[in-house]
Amino acid sequence: MPPLVANSALLQCSFGVAPSAMVVTPEKGTTGSNLPIANIMDFTPMKNVMPFGMCSSPANPMVVAATAAALGVLTPMPCIPAVAAPWAPGSPSAMIKNFPALDANSKCMCNWGGVIQVTMPGQLKALGK
Repeated sequence: MPPLVANSALLQCSFGVAPSAMVVTPEKGTTGSNLPIANIMDFTPMKNVMPFGMCSSPANPMVVAATAAALGVLTPMPCIPAVAAPWAPGSPSAMIKNFPALDANSKCMCNWGGVIQVTMPGQLKALGK
């Protein structure tokens, strides 16, 4: 079983230039390591998923406008995550608050086409192992 994702895990977006830290709010409960563990519903932008520095997605309207103003030269703009759907697939064997726990293999999509993945889960061992 892949490691579960804890508060302060590192995330990366395929169109972002910097990693971001996952924020798991304390109402989820804790593990033996006293870190809250995420579930697949922890995808709220600016609450759970923080910005990834600059965004270079050609589907991001701010990047499109800046690129047009630069006469077609791709111009990255500040990242504002736009995630509208839960992480997938989630852990097949661990549940947190009635939803599958988020594990290191889970990914979610930004509305601008970026794939957000876990690069460091924040917990080296899975629950109960």
